[in-house]
Amino acid sequence: MPGRIFAAAAVAGALMAVAFVARGGGGSAAPLRKIELSGVFEDMNGGKVDLASFAGKPVVINLWATWCGPCKLETPQLVSLSEKFKSRGLTILGISVDDMPDAIRAFAAEFKVSYPMLVGTGHEDVIQRLGYEEVLPFSILVDKTGAVVGEITGIETTADWERRIEALLK
Repeated sequence: MPGRIFAAAAVAGALMAVAFVARGGGGSAAPLRKIELSGVFEDMNGGKVDLASFAGKPVVINLWATWCGPCKLETPQLVSLSEKFKSRGLTILGISVDDMPDAIRAFAAEFKVSYPMLVGTGHEDVIQRLGYEEVLPFSILVDKTGAVVGEITGIETTADWERRIEALLK
């Protein structure tokens, strides 16, 4: 009986590893899919931001919400990563899936967010096209050709983020 439990655990672990690599977790920058960055969003201050303006550039799009505990843990990481990699051409965009500008501004002030924070309400079609499946935080890494080279559901270590971003910037 213990042998069967061990075998089942080994199979489950192997399946999880395959799923991890298939979602862009294996360190390579092999494209998962292509997307067209499009859609005009309002930022937290009422300005207009066209996702098409990021075409041809490496970008991390982070979907989040003010009520999301893991998002609160991840945001300081993203702020630090944004500062570290912006001189190399990386843009991080935060898109709140269901918050209004006042709540987003308060969140951004609390966490000292320096990257663009966009209002996703009313853009559910675009958010779905990005790959969002109702689990937060959710991030996609898009290379300069428009290929999604990584997807992250939940939070990761800073070292994992840095490894993924380095691959994205190559």
